[in-house]
Amino acid sequence: MKRTGRPTTLAFNGMVAAPHSLASAAGLAVLREGGSAADAVIAANAVLTVIYPDQTSIGGDCFLIYHEAATGKTAALNGSGRSPKAADRERLRSLGHASMPSRGIHSVTVPGTIDAWFAINERFGRMGMDRLLAPAIDYAREGFPVSPNLHDSLQQAQSHRWLDETFRSTYFPGGAVLAVGARMRLPELATSLERIANEGRNVFYSGEVGARLISTSDALGGSMNADDLASHRAEWVEPVYADYRGVSVAEFPPNSQGVTALVELNLAEQRGDASWGSADHLHPLIESKKIAFNVRDQYLTDPAFAQIDIERLVSKSFAQELWKQYDPAHAGIGNAALAGDTVYLCAVDADGNAASIIQSIYLDFGSGVLIDGTGIVLQCRGAYFSLDEDHPNRLEGGKRPLHTLMPGMLFRNGALLGPIGTQGGDAQAQVHLQLITNLVDYGMDPQQAIEAPRWVAGGRDPRSVGLEGRFASSTIKGLADRGHVVSVTDDWNIHFGHAQMILRNQETGLLQGGADPRADGVAIGF
Repeated sequence: MKRTGRPTTLAFNGMVAAPHSLASAAGLAVLREGGSAADAVIAANAVLTVIYPDQTSIGGDCFLIYHEAATGKTAALNGSGRSPKAADRERLRSLGHASMPSRGIHSVTVPGTIDAWFAINERFGRMGMDRLLAPAIDYAREGFPVSPNLHDSLQQAQSHRWLDETFRSTYFPGGAVLAVGARMRLPELATSLERIANEGRNVFYSGEVGARLISTSDALGGSMNADDLASHRAEWVEPVYADYRGVSVAEFPPNSQGVTALVELNLAEQRGDASWGSADHLHPLIESKKIAFNVRDQYLTDPAFAQIDIERLVSKSFAQELWKQYDPAHAGIGNAALAGDTVYLCAVDADGNAASIIQSIYLDFGSGVLIDGTGIVLQCRGAYFSLDEDHPNRLEGGKRPLHTLMPGMLFRNGALLGPIGTQGGDAQAQVHLQLITNLVDYGMDPQQAIEAPRWVAGGRDPRSVGLEGRFASSTIKGLADRGHVVSVTDDWNIHFGHAQMILRNQETGLLQGGADPRADGVAIGF
């Protein structure tokens, strides 16, 4: 497998893989000081909320899967927030919205990240939050270099009409997009992070930061109130599992779309062998995606608002029934694929604890709303709700939306294999499918599996599929002959997911890490 020149990272004592090198370094420093994998991902994630403002923010949501080596148990933390209790479909329609607004205050749900960090730290951390947030505070106050990806995002955002003047004065100093390598400072965000580190989660949910959030919402005509914030708590839940050819895959339960990847894998398990990258290889995977997404859109939502038979959805028997829809010669009808701006990162420490964490504001720069005086960008996760009365993911008060965020974890013979995941909105489940089949079926190492050319199915045409330009022309023709509407993209498409993973050798403890060259990250260990 051709690489960009980056080998898989090897280490024995600990490793962090994140989509930006500064975040990876912050997490590794924590591991070197004796911190746990949980501490490392909090520190790295905090840095990302500063240096990747187009992808993430402390005004967003967070999901974690954590494997604790001492007990052999794996837990999952749902750090997603709910819609305001006063949210109302009819009110939005009366304001002229035929569908959920993708930006602005009506797309904002309660931010869950800060509460999630404190919950993770309380259960699995060894260090104080003041230490863990210190690197992020320093970068926000002293400045960080604008990466090429952030520069491109800022250039695209400059023309967005939905960005208000507060946002523009913060991220376009002097009215211009900062050049690649220029120093960006976010002093108000530094102060907010410092207050959270010193005063705790409550300053965000029932203190001054929370009061500013509500004041900002009120000024913009939003429906969030103080009780929506004060009543928020992250929820510890059980991961959902399915076996794929001897590897046990742990995914996040609803309201996450994680189950979608398990349905895909159960479907793909029934296909025949084919050479990697051929049309015979890609066609059944693309069709597995389409079938699984139909299941997702029919059943998945906030389980507090619907009965969801998860055991049935991830069963082999259900997948066998679904596979009857598969046509080896023709492309089936698919779904639209929605992009998403997110960060995925992971860590494994010297004791074998493993953290798989994902954090997001959904679309680039989220809602475009900053909490007045804080530098905090609010997410637009509510945009994923529907205003259709009969849709399972319809907007309701106090409801968590269907979430694209889906951290993963792999096991073999009951022992940890390692954390795995990606950024990418609807592409996430598709990238999980590709990464896992690359590892299990084709024997790739982590960096090879990540760097392999990708496809993403879905678009305006229900049979559309995008392929990175590194696929062979015979593959493109073979898919087109089956009725796929193929578009060839860049060789390394930044919209096809930013994946990271770390695998642990169960006999030697060797860690093998990979990070996605489609982003700015590295896997580093010691």
